Amino acid sequence: MFFLLRMAFWLTVVCVLLPGGSNNTPADAQIDAAQAASFATAAMSDARGFCDRQPGACAAGGKVAVAIGHKAEAGARTLFDFISTKMTEAAVTAVTPDKAATPIQPPIQGPAAGTLTQSDMAPAWQGPVPLPPRREARAGRPAD
Repeated sequence: MFFLLRMAFWLTVVCVLLPGGSNNTPADAQIDAAQAASFATAAMSDARGFCDRQPGACAAGGKVAVAIGHKAEAGARTLFDFISTKMTEAAVTAVTPDKAATPIQPPIQGPAAGTLTQSDMAPAWQGPVPLPPRREARAGRPAD
């Protein structure tokens, strides 16, 4: 939902900043940059004093912001778990040339989690990859 609000905001900003095709705006609706800056400053100072004028609405807004924050955290955690599961499934289905895929156990939950050392998590050693033959050898010509 925040994505949609953010997208709507930025689309509005872009639409306002794009030059118009015709300039038939009434004279009383035209505003210069200095006036716009002073109006924006006045609007910000008015917004800062909102909690002084309406403390109940400000407190309710704070509670809503906290609730939305908790929902966002739970959603991010769910998304992380989903991506981790999909990556684990992809690793299980990947087949190496020397052996068939073996199922990987799901991560351990609880007090036993996180007991691996750095040497346990280090990747297995792999030998160097052989280089392809030189062009001269492929063409049957001697090297210079």
